[in-house]
Amino acid sequence: MGKASRRPRTPRAPRPALAPFVSRPFEGLPDETEWVAMREIVPAATATVRFASGRAPEGAPDTVTIATVLPLAWPGLHRESGEVLVGIQSGSASGDTSRDIALAILLSVAAEPGHPVETQPLSTAETPRLQDLLDLTAPLEVSVHDGFDFWVTGVDLDTEAQASLERANESAIPTTRVAAVASCYWCRIGDRTYVRWVLPHDEDTATTALARLHAAGASSLGGSGRLLGCFRSSGLLIPVWDVDPAVAASDFAEPVARMRERLESAAARTEPLDAAERGARAGLTNRQVTLR
Repeated sequence: MGKASRRPRTPRAPRPALAPFVSRPFEGLPDETEWVAMREIVPAATATVRFASGRAPEGAPDTVTIATVLPLAWPGLHRESGEVLVGIQSGSASGDTSRDIALAILLSVAAEPGHPVETQPLSTAETPRLQDLLDLTAPLEVSVHDGFDFWVTGVDLDTEAQASLERANESAIPTTRVAAVASCYWCRIGDRTYVRWVLPHDEDTATTALARLHAAGASSLGGSGRLLGCFRSSGLLIPVWDVDPAVAASDFAEPVARMRERLESAAARTEPLDAAERGARAGLTNRQVTLR
């Protein structure tokens, strides 16, 4: 007898391509800089977002609470009350943070009430972005908290989660908004205090503007605020000033407002950098740290 004929193999469906890299993932969202601040420099905060018309999944609540972090670094939580929370500082990361957070929203909405989303897969090119899901007419109004007690509002945590809450509260960096400009925060780390500000310009423009000010001796926040360097995150720049611990956070409103005027003026200049400004820019670039 001849060999039995083999059945043809069913071709496998191609795997979805992973999410493409997006250097400025929150661009196009209202209050882009606040998204970056919540993602990177504010330890405990919440904000409410609303789905765009026709984009809410079936059974979704009208709004979703965006949180900096949730117990045990869960990506999301669907409370028994129906409230959906999403933590945007969780470890899952593809090439597009906007898709990662949008996926966490969708998974949290789909989770059974009373259950967290403990892990999430990497986003793909087919995963919608926040810009696709959310109402882009509503501002992102961030509420800064002293700790993470918002985790337990109306919820009973088990022993492990309660221990996580206590550890988180002990490690939370005291942080206060500087009201003069958007996305500027004072914080205390140990015995030192800092002002960190997410600038609204693209990273290159902001670096050049700061270099012009630094070369001109105009990069400090008054007498007590020395520019240490900058973080880079999500396509934006976050300069950090080392400030006097004896000065209250509220007292930096006026110096920051004056700094905004100087930065806007410097960012509007188009002539090439001179030698001193090029040196200042090189120094600033060398002191930049990329966050995620």
